[in-house]
Amino acid sequence: MLPTLVLVGRPNVGKSTLFNRLTRSRDALVADQPGLTRDRHYGKGRVGDRPYLVVDTGGLEPVAKDGIMFEMAKQSRQAIDEADVVMFLVDGRAGCTPQDAIIAEQLRKTGKPILLLVNKAEGMARAKVTAEFFELGLGEPLPISSAHGDNVTEVVEIAMENFPPEVEEASNAEHPPKLAIVGRPNVGKSTLVNAILGEQRVIAFDQPGTTRDSIYIDFERDGRQYTIIDTAGVRRRGKVEEAVEKFSVIKTMQAIEDANVVVLVVDARDQITEQDAHVADFVLQAGRALVLAVNKWDGLDEHHRDMVKSDIERKLHFLSFAKRHYISALNGNGITDVLKSVDQAYAAAMSKLSTPKLTRALISALEKQQPPKVGRFIPKMRYAHQGGSNPPLIVIHGSGLDDVPASYSRYLERAFCEIFKLQGTPMKIQYNSSKNPFEGSKPKPLTEGEQRRAHRARIRGRKLYG
Repeated sequence: MLPTLVLVGRPNVGKSTLFNRLTRSRDALVADQPGLTRDRHYGKGRVGDRPYLVVDTGGLEPVAKDGIMFEMAKQSRQAIDEADVVMFLVDGRAGCTPQDAIIAEQLRKTGKPILLLVNKAEGMARAKVTAEFFELGLGEPLPISSAHGDNVTEVVEIAMENFPPEVEEASNAEHPPKLAIVGRPNVGKSTLVNAILGEQRVIAFDQPGTTRDSIYIDFERDGRQYTIIDTAGVRRRGKVEEAVEKFSVIKTMQAIEDANVVVLVVDARDQITEQDAHVADFVLQAGRALVLAVNKWDGLDEHHRDMVKSDIERKLHFLSFAKRHYISALNGNGITDVLKSVDQAYAAAMSKLSTPKLTRALISALEKQQPPKVGRFIPKMRYAHQGGSNPPLIVIHGSGLDDVPASYSRYLERAFCEIFKLQGTPMKIQYNSSKNPFEGSKPKPLTEGEQRRAHRARIRGRKLYG
């Protein structure tokens, strides 16, 4: 079991910057804005050959009684309960605040080992920047700079010194499927994540834009490992004004690219919007397997449900390959069926198709419908093989394939999916057209002997045929 280091402190003291420094990544969003991090964010770090887990938390507001700040504080306290060492960050430039004193008192009651880190101490004398923090009663304050890396390695070594050396074992196991939950703001993505996990792992709050970062969470269900990604809601581009929200949207798009299967969540109590279609189209262009979850289905009358189904058929018709589920994330209805479709879509996206079977499937499709004539010639398709997975890529070899219409490619995609029973994943067709080896080459001049033989042949021809 790896040691777990948990970063806590007031908002905007540099916890996410330190998290990125320790994990050598840019996984956590960083901006000069309080309250940017809201959910627990896990990552792996290493000092020398010793690995550890590090947890980034939202700003701890000890006096918050309700609202989003209260939910953030709950997440921070849950992380502290999991900690082996708590790294309490304070702002060396702002000095010791009453909030720092309240947090220090709460941390002492946990009985956890605590390191007091005075951040933003670059360019400042150690004695001067740490002096007033002795009053917190948490031992000697340690000056660091998350942004510049000053003394960061040293404080991690101090945190790890009471743990036996442990080296991660190399694992040959396959990576678990990555499942990204995406959609517009306030459609119930975080509620669905919590329903799948069976715990309040991420903040689900009745306010658009609650989730700002992409949170990766490993979990197990029915003996199978998964990684679920809770993402920020994607609004229409014209409504995205804050720089933080722009970064959140970028993180969501990166999560879609990183995922194996995407669950697109739409709101049954709202119309299917143009933005829903835009998000769906991005998933399709990324080539990711997809499951459509129509949330907030409970409590709707039959007429409203029929209207929603008709709306989906009309506006999301290009997602015909995806399984559709009508769920209530709040009540947990339909969650098991969603995961079954995720498993099916993942299996389809990662399927291995043999060349002989693909070629037979191609011949069967050609017998039903030949490709249309292009110019003077009909494209000739000879055989097919698989060129990749996630999504399945089928490479078709033949001649005259440079201008095969997109409509015929879609026909082949549907034919392959039907023959191999691939449900939930898009498919890509790539053509490899053979070239005429003599194209562009000049004829070789005849030798003197060849010219005489050709002349005699012409004379014989005239005698025979007049």
